Amino acid sequence: MRFLPLLWSNLRRKRLRTLLTLLSIAVAFVLFGYLSAIRVGLGAGVEVAGRDRLIVRHRVSLTELLPIRYRERMAGLPGVQSVVFQTWFGGVYQDPRNFFPQMPVDPEPFLAMFPEYRLPEDQKRAWLRTRTGAIVGRTTATRFGWRVGDRIPILSQIWTTKEGRQVWEFELVGIFDGQERGTDTTALFFRHDYFDENRQFGEGLVGWYTIRIRNPEEAAAVARRVDEEFANSSAETKTETEKAFLTGFARQIGDMGQILTAILSAVFFTILLVAANTMAQSVRERTEEIGALKALGYTHGQVLALVLAESGLLAGLGGLAGLAIAGMLIAAGDPTGGALPNFYFPARDIGVGVGLALLLGLVSGAMPAWQASRLGIAEALRRG
Repeated sequence: MRFLPLLWSNLRRKRLRTLLTLLSIAVAFVLFGYLSAIRVGLGAGVEVAGRDRLIVRHRVSLTELLPIRYRERMAGLPGVQSVVFQTWFGGVYQDPRNFFPQMPVDPEPFLAMFPEYRLPEDQKRAWLRTRTGAIVGRTTATRFGWRVGDRIPILSQIWTTKEGRQVWEFELVGIFDGQERGTDTTALFFRHDYFDENRQFGEGLVGWYTIRIRNPEEAAAVARRVDEEFANSSAETKTETEKAFLTGFARQIGDMGQILTAILSAVFFTILLVAANTMAQSVRERTEEIGALKALGYTHGQVLALVLAESGLLAGLGGLAGLAIAGMLIAAGDPTGGALPNFYFPARDIGVGVGLALLLGLVSGAMPAWQASRLGIAEALRRG
């Protein structure tokens, strides 16, 4: 505690320099927070993917379709508990920029497969009795101001009706919320039977299957059984865990992990140089004072600790301020207007940010602290 008056005095010595260094560090951590939230958004539910769910898609690509009759064959394989299907609809609402996922599904089995989608019971019943009914996640409903009972026209860029129309109209019968914070609540789901009877082509085909397995430890074995079941057929399959599937889907945009690491590495290396230069200048300006401290009985270790504490305080204040600002800005909402399925600052990344601030303080102050601790009393007083 006796270091505190010295620390505050040293930081106030060159107030403009200290302020600029603090601002530089804070900006770096604001960027860290935003990139973390963007990574979560582009991950589209990867963090909450089910361990007991597998995705079965066409071996060639996601654009190739699978026969709907595969469902019964998959359901009969050892280790498989239940099977549902989905198909990519590829539509937009009113404007090409208003994009969000839409999929036709079989309502009851679908909701049983994905319990993380919380839909009120009365809205579930309405979906089951409304052939043109659709449900949508809270994020998208809020984005467009939709309410239950609205008629929603969706322009599909892939599917046309038997009448040759690209605009499909759905009645919004339900709005679902996510069970967990990371659950994707941007999608719109509508009934597959209505879709299959009214589409111009592709009747009897679906995009991919989701399988619930009885034992998550047998995921690899079940995946192998599924692919072997349809080997050498006209539509061979590729089966993988839901997390692997979602990660691969997100990486079509780019590997956000690598992009995040590359950007932050460059930013923090620059900030490290700034902070280290600030500490080096501060120590050089106080050479005589360091000599006086040693003459008063301060040991090499205490001088080392004093300089490291100063650099740690500087980095800690800047880092915590940056994380706090990032948290407040991110809490204000998705800056893209809804393009990111989830946009929040994960608690894990906040912890990483605190650790980075402490590491920045330690590394930036290490060399100046070592040099200060090695100064002899006579040499320090003579330099001063």
